[in-house]
Parts: sequence; structure tokens; C-alpha cells
Amino acid sequence: MRRRASLVLLALAVFCAALAPLLRWYAYPRLAKIPPNQYQEVVLEAKDATLLDYTAGMEPKKVDKVTIVQTLKGNVEASKEIEADAGKDVVVWDTLTYIMGPDGKMVSQVPERYIFDAHSQDPVHATGESVDGDAVTREGIEFKWPFFTEPRDYLYFDAQTRSSSPIHYVGPRKFKGVDVYYYEQTIPWTKVSLPKKMPIEGIDPVTFEKSTGTTLWYSTKAMFWVDPVTGAPVNAEQEIKQEMRGGIAAGGPDGKLTVFAGHVKMREDYSEYTVDLVKSNRTKVLALHTYAPAGLAAGGLVLFGLALWLEARGRRRPDDGRPDPVIA
Repeated sequence: MRRRASLVLLALAVFCAALAPLLRWYAYPRLAKIPPNQYQEVVLEAKDATLLDYTAGMEPKKVDKVTIVQTLKGNVEASKEIEADAGKDVVVWDTLTYIMGPDGKMVSQVPERYIFDAHSQDPVHATGESVDGDAVTREGIEFKWPFFTEPRDYLYFDAQTRSSSPIHYVGPRKFKGVDVYYYEQTIPWTKVSLPKKMPIEGIDPVTFEKSTGTTLWYSTKAMFWVDPVTGAPVNAEQEIKQEMRGGIAAGGPDGKLTVFAGHVKMREDYSEYTVDLVKSNRTKVLALHTYAPAGLAAGGLVLFGLALWLEARGRRRPDDGRPDPVIA
């Protein structure tokens, strides 16, 4: 009976030992991916900001708050179409950045289509990749870092400038109880496109720029607190400045008009929700990548030890108190 039990334990030990690396190096790379149907909404605010009032003589004014609503929606149908040509799992995010003044009226809105590899988060170039209707070819990451983010610099795409530049790893931090990596990217003053949707109806930004000679300039310092396991930012902030120069802005100080200036932060309720979501996803990724394989490997060793112990006991002869026979 003991011998049979030891064989069963030995078989289970071999099964666990074989399943552990299979789960880690075969299942994890295939199962750890961004779902194609993800939907997320984040509200950010810039308090005590400066905002250009288009309806009152084009004057920059101090306002209590500017609200930015960012929505992200996975486009499953577009993902399937691109996957057929790409030969790999692809995610298509249709995003919208909607900016409102203190009165709740639209200041601008910028749609994006972001196409990337579901596993590595590397960009996938396909028809439809765009910012505000303009075709772009992204390099580097945007919105999300790769799973198991490394403490190093990455190339990060900025939608305003339609270009990529390094985002620098600054060091480890702790944000609301989560151990994170902190990154910063600074973009110097750069001429950018006017948004196609502006507060004044009927204005075509290209015609406006050509006819008035007015250009839009932008600079920012972007800050991200990133969970290194999932690669998801648990917090994001930006110090943004936008100016009109030349043309109708010539009468402003130094020939400039401040369009927007403010420190954009995630609203507290959305910050709490984001942290809870990342914690939950972090546990799932670690379970697949670390906890389950390590547990199976440890369990296999324990079962193997028990099998050896039972086998040794089964081979040991019972002691009935009689002397061993003498063989002549």
C-alpha cells in the first residue's frame, strides 16, 4: 500500500515539476495581454489655470478649473481586421481627449487611434493610426508601459507634437501603498497643429493659420508613476503650456497669447479607482508569472520528498525482537 502511495506521489511531483516551467514560459507569454475590448474613462483637472477666452476679446484669464476627460475604448472589429494581416494579437484603442472650461463648454477635443501589440505594447503600424485625423507613425510606447517594466528610459509618443522622445526613469517611488517606477519627459517649446475642433464654430485650423499667420506652440513636463508588474500608470500629471504666436497674438505680451497653462492632475476619485484596478491586475499577472509556477515547483519538491519517505519506510523491515539469523 505504501509503495502504491509513493508511486502516486511521485507521479504528482513529476506533473507539478513539468507544469511549473510550462506555465511560466509557455502559458504566461500567451495569456498575459491587453484585452481588445477594454474601456476606461479618466477625469483630470487643472486648478487655478490660465485659459484663453475666445469669446471675450481673445484674452487669457485665470479660471478655477479646467477639466479634461479622457476616454479609451477598444475597437474589437478593427483589431480582428489588423490581426489578419499582422499575424499576431493586436489591440486598437480609440481615445478621445475632451477639454472643458469652468462653464462646462468645450475648449477642444482630440481623437486618437492607437494600434499596438497586445503582449509587448510595441506599436503596430496600420491604416487608421492617427491623432486628430492626421496619420501618424508612432515609435515607442504611449499610455502604457510593457509588462514587467524595466528601470530604464523608454521612447514615449507625445500626441501634441506627433513625435517620440525619451521618457526618463528617475527612480523608485511609492504611490498610495504601491511600489512604482517614476518617469519624467520634458518637451521644449514646439510648434504644433491647432486642434480641428475649437470653441468657435466654422473655423478651419489650417485656413486660420494661413490667413492670420497665427501659430500654436506647446511645451510640457509629463510625469508618470508606473506599476512595474502590469506596466500601467497608477498616476499621471502634466505641467502644460500652450501659446499662440504671431498673427492675432501679435498684440499680446512679447507677441504671444497664453492659450492654456496649468498643472493637470488626475481627479482623486479616479486616482483611487485606478490604483485599485492596477492592484487587482497586478495580482493576476503575478499569479500567472510567479506565484503559480513557484508554488507548483515547491509543491513538486514536497511531493517528491514524501514519495521518497514512504518508499524508504516501505523497504524498512519491521523489528519483531528476534535476533537476525546466522548464515554459515
